[in-house]
Amino acid sequence: MKLVVLIPALDEEATIAEVIAAIPRHLEGVDEREVLVIDDGSRDRTAEQAVAAGASVVSHGTNLGVGAAFHTGLDEALRRGADVLVTLDADGQFDPRHIPALIAPILERRAGMVTASRFLDPSLLPRMPASKRWGNRGMAWLISFLVGRRFRDVSCGYRAYSREAALQLNLFGHFTYTQETFLDLTAKRIPILEVPLRIRGERAVGESRVASNLTRYALMTTRIIGRFILDFRPLQVIGAIAAVFLLPGLVMLAGLVAHYLRTGTFTPYKAVGFAGGLLVSLGVVVLVSALVADMLLRVRLNQERILLLLKRQRVGPGFGDAELGARGLGDTATLAAGLAETAGAATAPAETAPRVAPASVRGASPPRSSAPAPPAR
Repeated sequence: MKLVVLIPALDEEATIAEVIAAIPRHLEGVDEREVLVIDDGSRDRTAEQAVAAGASVVSHGTNLGVGAAFHTGLDEALRRGADVLVTLDADGQFDPRHIPALIAPILERRAGMVTASRFLDPSLLPRMPASKRWGNRGMAWLISFLVGRRFRDVSCGYRAYSREAALQLNLFGHFTYTQETFLDLTAKRIPILEVPLRIRGERAVGESRVASNLTRYALMTTRIIGRFILDFRPLQVIGAIAAVFLLPGLVMLAGLVAHYLRTGTFTPYKAVGFAGGLLVSLGVVVLVSALVADMLLRVRLNQERILLLLKRQRVGPGFGDAELGARGLGDTATLAAGLAETAGAATAPAETAPRVAPASVRGASPPRSSAPAPPAR
């Protein structure tokens, strides 16, 4: 059982070494543990401090965003053979000593993702500005409404993932990944649990680079959520837009026909007829677009299934894969049913993370392989 602790970092030289040092070296049920830091274009000595503290470091070279850092870390952790993955911020807000509580439900095969919750237990509420508190609660309400299940905290980055959950994640946002993860995994019927933990409400040093501007944060996350809804519920969303044109247009045309049947003439409502015809025409065009988008969704479901099979082939079976795979992308029909029941927001494929070439890897350990060693000569 291998645990990889993933730490995205940007200019965190003041705290990164302390965070790494606090990560438990010996965990029950874990045979191997590795710390992986994704340096997202730091301009200070974050990478050097992380390596000195015993972590492996993958550097982007330029700032791509915490979402992109998570994508890079996820791929690298799977390549290194992670059975369980924990994400941890480098700013010291999360206590690494709580890692056993996060990974326990995964080791017991009760969940595919476990997230720390700052608001589940009222006695553990962190101190934070009222605007951030209400913003977090509002976002939790929105995500809960979309997925049909109540969650108290969908923005906390302190989480644990099984290998199967990590394999099934298919995210596109660069700005952040926290809400999109909930949407993607619940759509694929991966079980998610919240664990109440005491979290520091504010950074010890500096300010949050993701949520420092609440207006920008709200706009960016709403954009991610909106695109996920459009991707996975196109018939409902675009169909509703078509109805906005069709219904008034049909009412206008019906009124014009009724007037003609009474009077034998369209005068003086010819303009109403032209307007109604235009609205109906636009509605039909939009409705056809909805049907095409629904067909593309089915193509995407098949592509995600193929992608999952390729990922499994690349990294091999992991802990609890059989149980979680049966709930997730076990077959296309299962995924389609799951996505039809829940909604979310993913960005369009054009916004996938740019390739990092070349990514600088320091302290890297080779990936595990099941292939036999070549005979000695």
